[in-house]
Amino acid sequence: MTTTISPDEIGKFHKMAEEWWDPNGKFRPLHKFNPVRLAYIREHVIAHFGLDDKAMRPFAGLRILDIGCGGGLLCEPMARLGATVVGADAGEKNVKIASLHAEQSGLDIDYRATTSEDLAAAGEQFDVVLNMEVVEHVSDVQLYLESCCNLVKPGGLMFVATINRTARAYALAIVGAERVLRWLPKGTHSYEKLVTPEEITSITGRNGMQVKDRTGVTFNPLKNEWGRSRDMTVNYMLLLEKPKAQD
Repeated sequence: MTTTISPDEIGKFHKMAEEWWDPNGKFRPLHKFNPVRLAYIREHVIAHFGLDDKAMRPFAGLRILDIGCGGGLLCEPMARLGATVVGADAGEKNVKIASLHAEQSGLDIDYRATTSEDLAAAGEQFDVVLNMEVVEHVSDVQLYLESCCNLVKPGGLMFVATINRTARAYALAIVGAERVLRWLPKGTHSYEKLVTPEEITSITGRNGMQVKDRTGVTFNPLKNEWGRSRDMTVNYMLLLEKPKAQD
């Protein structure tokens, strides 16, 4: 049976799972990256659904899926914003750690050890699908993106964040980040598994999704923070919409 699970990739994150919530541990880059992606998600979800930007829980009433949720670094902020959150990950250890941390934080999050294709086969659908830093770790990109598109309700959104497959990305995100700066363990990313924006929008376009926005994300060493950029040659984010069915 075709699957998106890559045992090698699951194994990499299984070894690091205990460190998900350590801001100075192996997932430090994601902790640093979180503010820019959270701001991007919040801004576009509020605008798209016409929500109250000043409300304490503006996402109340929305059902959000974080596919490949890891330890829950995005699930918990989504729950605090008022959403009903499902966090799905193929790594059972990640799900256990995420569930424990949510319980300790007093948050009700539905964590599941499952895959995008199994959720889609079960007929699950969501107002928002967060597909962040996952597509470069799956075994079958086409199946993965097709199933993710099926998980978006008509009128809903999908956010995708990943690393481009360019020489610059190889130099900065793999050689620089893993081998020189050691921001990530060596081998976290494989160049041949990186996916271009055009490859993603081609597959998602054939599966009923339209591109609403795209942005690069770059690191500013002087500010020691990530920010949005026109440069999509390394890290980038896409915002995709599934149009409502015409009457």
